[in-house]
Amino acid sequence: MPQLVLGVDSSTQSCKVIAYDLATGDVVRQGRAPHPVGTEVDPEDWWKALLSAIENAGGFVDVLAISIAGQQHGMVLLDDMGRVLRPALLWNDVRSGPQAAELVEHFGAESLAELTGSVPVASFTATKVLWVKQNEPQIAKQVAAVCLPHDYLSWRLSENYPDIKKIFTDRSDASGTGYFDPKNNVYLDEVFEYCLGHRAILPTVLGAEESVANVQFELAPGGARIGAGMGDNAGAARGLDLEPGMFAVSIGTSGTVFGSSSKTSADSSGTISGFADADGQFLPLVCTLNAARVIEWGASLLGVTLDEFGELALKAQKHSGGMRVVPYLEGERTPNLPNATASVEGINLSNGTRENFARACIEGMLGGLAHGASVVAGAGHLIQSISFVGGAAANKAVQKIAGEIFNFKINFPKPQEYVALGAAKQAAKLIRP
Repeated sequence: MPQLVLGVDSSTQSCKVIAYDLATGDVVRQGRAPHPVGTEVDPEDWWKALLSAIENAGGFVDVLAISIAGQQHGMVLLDDMGRVLRPALLWNDVRSGPQAAELVEHFGAESLAELTGSVPVASFTATKVLWVKQNEPQIAKQVAAVCLPHDYLSWRLSENYPDIKKIFTDRSDASGTGYFDPKNNVYLDEVFEYCLGHRAILPTVLGAEESVANVQFELAPGGARIGAGMGDNAGAARGLDLEPGMFAVSIGTSGTVFGSSSKTSADSSGTISGFADADGQFLPLVCTLNAARVIEWGASLLGVTLDEFGELALKAQKHSGGMRVVPYLEGERTPNLPNATASVEGINLSNGTRENFARACIEGMLGGLAHGASVVAGAGHLIQSISFVGGAAANKAVQKIAGEIFNFKINFPKPQEYVALGAAKQAAKLIRP
């Protein structure tokens, strides 16, 4: 009889589940379910997608443990009965840009960077909580607990539901809230209470190999433990087995540069987010809001497939004949320009070709990530290699252009669900002695 664990990646666009064989290390079953489009989502939709994806992956048959990785920063507000008070605001909802600026003005960029590892931008949970207090005060007054997407799903899956005192998380995801100290692994009450206006329950932060709950008996009558889970980037780092000096670029809905480091970050410019990883180290990270969707948008404009878009880009010369795409289709996080828009610059009759436009889209998207990697290295974090993952990393044009733009040794691992794999590896630790 096989012994399996489940790893989950509850991302912005979908929920992916893999069943990982403890004896062989192979992924033997997989499932997937879509998430609603938008930056404001009812968490119940995540829950339904999780159940569907687990069922599609064969359910809890032969499963001993599960761990959930999820999109970072999203804000889930609960009342004292464990009911969701409003749709969750996701990381890519930029309405709280003014609240991010207010937090920086009130506490100071250097102070927040030192306390939390990061300077908050609109993506961070703290800014969204402050937005609710200022714009939906009647809802804010009812808030009894605040959690993140992966916390919410782990809790819903567990025997602890609906007791809000028993919600749990891990330090990697907590470090993206803007009110958590990743060096000392404690919440910062002063920052949180400034945002919400009163105290509330925050998830208990577990260690990487801790578990405080089983899956609900109705779902897993054979018994299955639930791990602490993690943020999606920490999940990818664990799935890739990153060690200090090894970094990754993930090209999904967002673009991220991140890696394992024993060195903390306190970048008062806000470019580097000083997150924690899922294993007791740190995870310096630079994030751009506009990544794979830039390519999808460009392909849609030209009426071609993504592969055809890449083929067009490969026919263009470096620098796209002087054409430049500034890809801020959804505002931008790095640089912190939540209200920015995209533009096409330097276009004329001689360079205004489909080929140059395709390449300029890819160059624009990768250029922000390459700059982020240079900033991370300049801050003293050793980067020996960068692994490219995410759906868009499989595009041949992306691979070629990345080799021209990035000034580091790069590689392209076999496409896998690395976030879910990282979660599965955490779940495996709950079983192995």
